Amino acid sequence: MLRRPPRQQYGAICHRRNKKHGDVEVLLLTSRDTGRWVIPKGWPMEGKKAHAVAEREAFEEAGVRGTVQKEPFGFFHYEKKLKNGVKVTCLVQVHVLEVADLTKNFPERESRKLEWVSPEEAEKRVNEIELKQLFVAFGKHMARTAPPLPQKAANS
Repeated sequence: MLRRPPRQQYGAICHRRNKKHGDVEVLLLTSRDTGRWVIPKGWPMEGKKAHAVAEREAFEEAGVRGTVQKEPFGFFHYEKKLKNGVKVTCLVQVHVLEVADLTKNFPERESRKLEWVSPEEAEKRVNEIELKQLFVAFGKHMARTAPPLPQKAANS
């Protein structure tokens, strides 16, 4: 059987630390067509590097800005239904974006629902097996690189 090579997309795992608990949270959003939980992602843009596309999609789809890593964290495949009804396989190169700023005014605010969850909860919500695995790996990575929590005073 002849199979077409997957179409390339770029996406971001957007994360922050919960201010109350210090726990890592990742941002999930709903897709516009099916309402399933996804990460911000999109097609290549002329003149933009992969990490810059991931950063731009994170703003357009979720209203977040921050520091994006240039090196990819990982990859996942999924089936996308195009506007003409044809289904194509996409390969998403995923970059990590540490969120510094959230805005309420962004291009796709009316067509998506956003939610901050733990990497473990994100793994449960997304459908794509490889994306589930990326959230597991991300949770482990952040646990290894987490800054130490402040110690409480002995007699406080």
